Amino acid sequence: MASEALELMGFFLGLFGMLGTLVATVLPYWQTSAHIGSNIVTAVNNVRGLWMECVYQSTGSFQCETYNSMLALPSDLQAARALMVISIVLSIHAIAMSTLGMQCTLCLEGSGAVKSRVAGAGGGLFLTAGFLALIPVAWTTHEVVQTFYRPNVPASMKYELGECLYVGLASALVTMLGGGLLCVSCCEEQDGGRGRRHGGGYPYPVGGNMPGIGVRTTSQTYRNPTLQVGGISAPSRGQTLVRSTSNSSHLSTHGAQGVKKPAAAGYDITGYV
Repeated sequence: MASEALELMGFFLGLFGMLGTLVATVLPYWQTSAHIGSNIVTAVNNVRGLWMECVYQSTGSFQCETYNSMLALPSDLQAARALMVISIVLSIHAIAMSTLGMQCTLCLEGSGAVKSRVAGAGGGLFLTAGFLALIPVAWTTHEVVQTFYRPNVPASMKYELGECLYVGLASALVTMLGGGLLCVSCCEEQDGGRGRRHGGGYPYPVGGNMPGIGVRTTSQTYRNPTLQVGGISAPSRGQTLVRSTSNSSHLSTHGAQGVKKPAAAGYDITGYV
């Protein structure tokens, strides 16, 4: 149950992070004009993004102009575009893989460890997508801050941090957190499954030179301690259940007087093979 909760939490965190990254990529509020020094006119506000540059006037008009040439853009802006788009694509693939691998879905049911590995792969894609989205956001933030404090740059060309930078930063961190939770839940599920596979079974004694047993084999001898015949316990009568090396099971009863007794209900050894 704990791994299922971690998977659901990681999936929804990754989904919300992908939506936030998409919003930060599309909207132009990466840089807003700084009203300092001689540039104190607040009637016009310039905003810049990855795809367009817009002008917002106090009268309510909002005009945007897209960048006409992609090759004429600065190299950092081109890299920011590519990284944000790749991050969104990886997040979409991570959502699909996590949906297939989570325990609450019926996809890949009965495939064993493959299902948990698919969920872990989705978590790894979320981690990669969040890291790729974090790079352009952090780089643009660094450039805006460095340009703002340069004394040789005119006040009209200085910008401040836009809302999309905050949204992109939060979305990248949330996406990475969701991917980490998915990876942790995958590791916990594999450890729990390994413990369940090797932890079951009933500790039957191994037959050796036991008195009263006429059958000598090299396989394990399973004895039913609850079998009672005529008020005398089964070990004194020599009641044994032998599993031979040829994978065939038979019941050998050797009584004190050589009388063959009916077999009582014993353990179902098919569950311990």
